[in-house]
Amino acid sequence: MPLVVFAVLEVSPLLFLLAGAFMGDSEIMSLIAPVLGKEEGYAFWRLIPRYPTGKNLVQLLLDSPEFFQMFWNSVKITGGILAGQLIFGMPAAWGMARYSFRAKKALYMLYIIMMMMPFQVTMLSQYLVLDKLHLLDTSAAVILPGMFSTFSVFIMYRFFCGIPESVLEAARIDGAGEWRIFLRIGMPLGVSGIISALVLSFLECWSMIEQSMTFLETKSLWPLSLFMPEINSSNAGFSLCSSLMALLPAIFVFMAGQDYLEQGIAYSAKEGYH
Repeated sequence: MPLVVFAVLEVSPLLFLLAGAFMGDSEIMSLIAPVLGKEEGYAFWRLIPRYPTGKNLVQLLLDSPEFFQMFWNSVKITGGILAGQLIFGMPAAWGMARYSFRAKKALYMLYIIMMMMPFQVTMLSQYLVLDKLHLLDTSAAVILPGMFSTFSVFIMYRFFCGIPESVLEAARIDGAGEWRIFLRIGMPLGVSGIISALVLSFLECWSMIEQSMTFLETKSLWPLSLFMPEINSSNAGFSLCSSLMALLPAIFVFMAGQDYLEQGIAYSAKEGYH
């Protein structure tokens, strides 16, 4: 029973958002007026709108070109980051997992330290580098730092370590080169880790806001995460509908990669245990 209660509490914000997306502004304001100091008493919420309306959805989909522009900016930024993590992160994870070289442990510890650092710590250094490269106020200013994220390398590293060395030795005996081993054996056997890393990175990149606020000034380049703060209580229904539509891609990716995500968390826990 306690688990059911906690599960309902976890899901309740999504249910509130879903209900609010189909409410009119007047109904929403009547429910939350005490929170805004416009009435006395307690605020409450309905899971089923008393006067359901599709006005907010129609306004968003048919009369909000800015929303779609920022939506596709988010797709471009997130897609660029994930593509870069595949191109640079996979070989890096494979190299650290399967080869021995000097300072390997030190390099791995550096990856761990970089992964633990929040964006605020590296923000100034990233800003100065991007300024020297004349990339500020471009999509590349957000994409390039994300492409070299150490978190995806950490996840894929644990999966690549789990591939038996005997399989790789057999391939070498058969004459396979190192790149062929990586492409034909490493990637197929480590696909769970690759997808897990991509799912986690997508969930992070889709909703990131500080990087875009720091590196982007032109409004036409903003991702969807910067569209949301501009909405206020005067159009509460539209705000909730926009939030719901922005959340749907993350929910879809999470549901599609849930099994791989669980495996990634399990492998990360093994690393912490050892």
